[in-house]
Amino acid sequence: MKNVYLHEDGKAVTIIDQTKLPTVTEYLTLGTAKDLYDAIFELKVRGAPAIGICAAFGMYVLAGTIETGDYDEFLKKFREYKDYLNSSRPTAVNLSWALNRMEQVVTSHSDASVPEILGYLKKECMDIQEEDSQMCRAISEYGLSLIKDGDGILTHCNAGPLATSRYGTALGPLFLGKEQGMNFHVFADETRPLLQGARLTSYELDQAGIDVTLICDNMASIVMKNGWIQACFVGCDRIAANGDAANKIGTSGVAILAKHYGIPFYVLGPSSTIDLDCATGDDIQIELRSPEEIKSKFYEKPMAPEGVKCYNPAFDVTDHTLIAGIVTEKGICRPPYTESLANMFGKNKK
Repeated sequence: MKNVYLHEDGKAVTIIDQTKLPTVTEYLTLGTAKDLYDAIFELKVRGAPAIGICAAFGMYVLAGTIETGDYDEFLKKFREYKDYLNSSRPTAVNLSWALNRMEQVVTSHSDASVPEILGYLKKECMDIQEEDSQMCRAISEYGLSLIKDGDGILTHCNAGPLATSRYGTALGPLFLGKEQGMNFHVFADETRPLLQGARLTSYELDQAGIDVTLICDNMASIVMKNGWIQACFVGCDRIAANGDAANKIGTSGVAILAKHYGIPFYVLGPSSTIDLDCATGDDIQIELRSPEEIKSKFYEKPMAPEGVKCYNPAFDVTDHTLIAGIVTEKGICRPPYTESLANMFGKNKK
């Protein structure tokens, strides 16, 4: 299914509302800056690559609403929209990456007319989606080389087609392997508090006919101890220059457990998630979200005292020393990541 796409008339972006899955498949039409902001902030569109694609499409849509033929006025309003969307979610670098690419199109065509600039913007946002599709395929191929038929794989959060444009990142090797006749048994963490693993990952894998078992987050240790896991595959929202990786809250705990049980832990993501300007994970801004996501969301009635304090970070950072490899569309980076990431992505990174 298409999870993010641009209307043929270029006046809106359509997304699947991921907050309604798996029980309801509902498409939303986003035509204003507030629509786009809310969809990203409220996780109606989520997954770092999908957020970037949505934002790129959104900037093209919003650019088309700017009523001026003057370049300077156009650029000023374009940057206002860009800054507004960029403030919706601070951790996933794909958001700012895609927005910066769209802005670069405008600034590099300062001698063009506004209608011409709109044409360039449309091509750029379509290119971003197509590139992600190609990157996911390549990531899937490299990731598949790390596992064998019959392996048990543990994953956390959701990094499948719903989070990207095709195949996914962490789940991509499993879908590709299934196409080639391979079989895996996947253990999907439910991923508290927003249940992306339960609602989305188990849904995607089940739909594809891949053997999947849903577990609570605090069950990861026992399935590892039982010898049922041969590798851990997770996605990422930002990778620092030293290999520290930000992903959905709970990921670092999985990595620590995997280290204890001698299980390789792999991070899979496109080059758009790699931020070589970010030295370490300590420099990654972690998004804090509403206490109600812990206390009452998905419950018929609140499951905690009304006045209790909550700490609800959306992400944590997995230390590079816990990561066996970072799988990208260009290949698999190995420690030391300060060298392998720089060698692979230090030059000509679009």
